[in-house]
Amino acid sequence: MTLTVAQIDRETDQLVGEWLPLPQAAEKLGLSIGRTKQLLKDKKLVGARRSGGGQPQIPSVFVAHGDVLKGLPGTLTVLADAGYDEVESIRWLFTPDDSLPGSPIDAIVKGRHTEVKRRAQALGF
Repeated sequence: MTLTVAQIDRETDQLVGEWLPLPQAAEKLGLSIGRTKQLLKDKKLVGARRSGGGQPQIPSVFVAHGDVLKGLPGTLTVLADAGYDEVESIRWLFTPDDSLPGSPIDAIVKGRHTEVKRRAQALGF
């Protein structure tokens, strides 16, 4: 069964929950929109264009205490190296994993980013 873009958007939205438009994410990070776009380009942060929208939106949990969530940039680099695109990375981070327990993003929020990064590294093999 092939999923449509709309179905993928709905499923990703259900996994993520709250999104930040790019300007709002930049504001919470205390950065310009240009610098925030550079974080996206450098894979230090990841976002997705939702429902055919123009600028990417960022899962709100990725921004914590005025900074990118600790451990997220390294995990995103590993996922990109494993061939994951932005949406695939977001979906992987938010998909529950019984071995953690919870989702990889839950583990990163709890400070267990090294454990999550190891799991992501295994995806490349």
